Amino acid sequence: MSNTPSVSRSVAVTVNGTTYQRDVAARTLLVHFLRENLNLTGTHFGCDTGHCGSCTVIANGKLIKSCMMLAVQADGAQIETVEGLAEPDGSLSPLQQAFSDAHALQCGFCTPGLMLASKYLLEHNPNPTEEEIRRGIKGNLCRCTGYVNIVRAIQNIAADSAEKGDLVK
Repeated sequence: MSNTPSVSRSVAVTVNGTTYQRDVAARTLLVHFLRENLNLTGTHFGCDTGHCGSCTVIANGKLIKSCMMLAVQADGAQIETVEGLAEPDGSLSPLQQAFSDAHALQCGFCTPGLMLASKYLLEHNPNPTEEEIRRGIKGNLCRCTGYVNIVRAIQNIAADSAEKGDLVK
């Protein structure tokens, strides 16, 4: 074990529209920063290798695995987490409701990452085919559902959004 003291850095990020500034150890992963420093526990910590997708967030408009980014690398970033999907009154967003209606979750561990991947997909392709949906969520592992209901939820919200003429929140 090294006797080198932990180097602390100031990090300022805007998460779900709220700006936060905190001092963190330079080696703090973004997922831990979100969970432990900002108490946003919807972003799950799973594999620590970027394979499971449970820590998926949107940072500066890009879909990322927050276990693969240091908090200091996110300094100045605009970040969206699953907590930001809810409506201002706390009710479910159309995307969250679609997941619920289609029974697209079981244990729920993968759900936050899948919802962010779905949001990102639908913002870039509002009318995806089943193949495009499966490709769009491929970086998110679900060990419970077999993906059928997840794909159905995304298809349903895409159809609803097209019918209403609005994008998914």
